[in-house]
This record gives sequence, structure tokens and C-alpha cells, in this order.
Amino acid sequence: MLRGISPLISPQLLKILSEMGHGDEIVLADAHFPAMGLGPQVVRADGLDIPRLLEAILALMPLDQYDPDHFALMEVVPGDPVVPVIWDTYREILQKAEPETEPQFVERFAYYERAKKAYCIVATGEVAQYANVILKKGVVK
Repeated sequence: MLRGISPLISPQLLKILSEMGHGDEIVLADAHFPAMGLGPQVVRADGLDIPRLLEAILALMPLDQYDPDHFALMEVVPGDPVVPVIWDTYREILQKAEPETEPQFVERFAYYERAKKAYCIVATGEVAQYANVILKKGVVK
């Protein structure tokens, strides 16, 4: 154990967050996301929900201040009646960690294409629909 690092951050995930450079992206994928088939390295975080993991990551990693698209969510597919209430939780977490940040929304298939280029995908146990998050790493000020 290390001081100041959430036990939700596995050694493998901590290494990846440290390796990532400015502009690299990491996907926090819900349990429905096709993480294994997209190409980037995958870290398993089964059993973890995205909100707690997101809080733990944002405590360590700043978002890219030069790109407003540094926090991306998959938009709801037209005609899908799902209302992703988890987005409200994300906004609360963002308000604490990155007060200037507003989520950006990306069409489903464009989101998958972007995820293919990510540095890493973290496959979580999150069961909420449309819970996927892409984070773009910034620099420590």
C-alpha cells in the first residue's frame, strides 16, 4: 500500500497512469463495452464501479486543459429511451476535481473508433448503460 493512493487503483493501473503522456487517453468502460476486441491494452477492474474509480483517477491525473474534449461520454443512441442518471454523478465528481470541465458527447461508433486509439481501456464492473468515460491526460501544473 502507498499513502494517498486509493486501493481501487491497482498496481497495473498506477503504472499505466504514470506511463501515459500529455494527450494520451484512457477509457473507463462499463461492463457492456467491447473492451477486449478494440485493440488497446486492457486492465481488468471487475467488481469496481466507474464513479469510485473515476474519483480515484482524477485525484492522481489532471485532464488536458488545452483540449475541451478531455472528458467524453458516449451519447445515447437516437430512439433509445435510456436516461443515463450516472451522468449526474459524473458531473458531481468533475465539479470537485476539475470545476471547469463539461462532458462532451460522442456518437456511439465514433466513440468506439476513439477508444481503439486509447492508451488503455479499463474494463470495470459498472452495469449502468452509457457509463463509459474517456479521459485525456493533461499536465501537472
